[in-house]
Amino acid sequence: MLQISNKVIIPQSEIEISAIRSQGAGGQNVNKVSTAIHLRFDIAASSLPNYYKEQLLKLNDRRITQDGVVVIKAQEHRSQENNRESALKRLQELIQSAVVVRIKRKPTKPTRSSQRKRLDYKTKHGQVKSNRGQVIDD
Repeated sequence: MLQISNKVIIPQSEIEISAIRSQGAGGQNVNKVSTAIHLRFDIAASSLPNYYKEQLLKLNDRRITQDGVVVIKAQEHRSQENNRESALKRLQELIQSAVVVRIKRKPTKPTRSSQRKRLDYKTKHGQVKSNRGQVIDD
C-alpha cells in the first residue's frame, strides 16, 4: 500500500515493480545483480479519484508516457530494497505534487516612488553616457 493522503491509498497490486540491472560503473556487482527497480503505474486503470487522474494526466512530465503510464527507474542505491523504497517515494511525491492547489498571482502595479526612482536613475545614467562623447573645442 502507498499512502498518498489521509483518504487516498494505492494498493500494491496496481503498482508493477520489476528488478533490472543497473547502468554505469560498479565493477562485477553491476554485471551479476539486478538491483535497479523499474516501476510502472497505469493512471487510468488505478483506483485513484478522478480528480487525481485528471491532474496527473495534465502534467507535462517526462516520466508519464502518452498512454498515461508513470515510469520510474530507481538505481541510486546498491540494494534492491532501497531502490524500491526510492521509486515508491518518487511516485508518491509525483502524485502529491499534481494535486497541490496553486495560489493565483495577483498582478500589482509599481508604486509612484519606485517609478520616480527609476526615471531619476534613467536620466542620471543618460547624462553620464552623454558626457562620454567627444569633447569639441571652440
